[in-house]
Amino acid sequence: MADNTDNRHEARVPTVIADELHIVYRVNGGSGGRGSATAALNRILRREEGASRGMREVHAVRGVSFTAYRGEAIGLIGTNGSGKSTLLRAIAGLLPAESGRVYTNGQPSLLGVNAALMNDLTGERNVMLGGLAMGMSREQIRDRYQGIVDFSGINEKGDFITLPMRTYSSGMAARLRFSIAAAKDHDVLMIDEALATGDRPFQIRSEERIRELRKEAGTVFLVSHSSKSIRDTCDRVLWLEKGELLMDGPTDEVIKAYEKETGK
Repeated sequence: MADNTDNRHEARVPTVIADELHIVYRVNGGSGGRGSATAALNRILRREEGASRGMREVHAVRGVSFTAYRGEAIGLIGTNGSGKSTLLRAIAGLLPAESGRVYTNGQPSLLGVNAALMNDLTGERNVMLGGLAMGMSREQIRDRYQGIVDFSGINEKGDFITLPMRTYSSGMAARLRFSIAAAKDHDVLMIDEALATGDRPFQIRSEERIRELRKEAGTVFLVSHSSKSIRDTCDRVLWLEKGELLMDGPTDEVIKAYEKETGK
């Protein structure tokens, strides 16, 4: 019995480790006239002189520690401004740590509804560029192209995939972003509110794809204000408030505690 337990522990492969992670934003503040060129020049001069007057610090993540394992889908919940998106950006390597560390095993990929697409290019061209940016070969993109388009539902009401992205609604653009990202098998995929966009059939397809990604030995992080999406998709939840990790545990247990505390 002891040997079997040891084997199970050995099979759990860490993909992300956060060790007492702190993230601090520093924002240049100021008094009246902060939008003027003169005020901007004064701020630059003050920085060069080493002055910190008018500098505001926002401690967005405070001493967060956890370990994520391959095959897990982890939900991040918390009220607005709790540090969820900041934590994802730190895991993706887009924000430096003030102190503490983030270790990743494999390449993390962050997908957010505000992820940039090129509005003057067609959806078709964006699929190609997005796939290349994620490290897919042209052959892989060609093989998966129709699946990406079908998954997104972009063409359900016309041949929109051949039109410039600027003609898309925000929902269409967000669905295409998710579809491009979901076409690749990721070591660590982080999704920021992607499932909140689109109709229920698209949400169901997205949830099914996340489960497939888990089976393909990836790790998925999902930030969402929808408890249903978290429950349907994730087996573990991190609850953040004011940058601190309040709770880390099974989905139902953490969401029930969160709903009891917040009344949501």
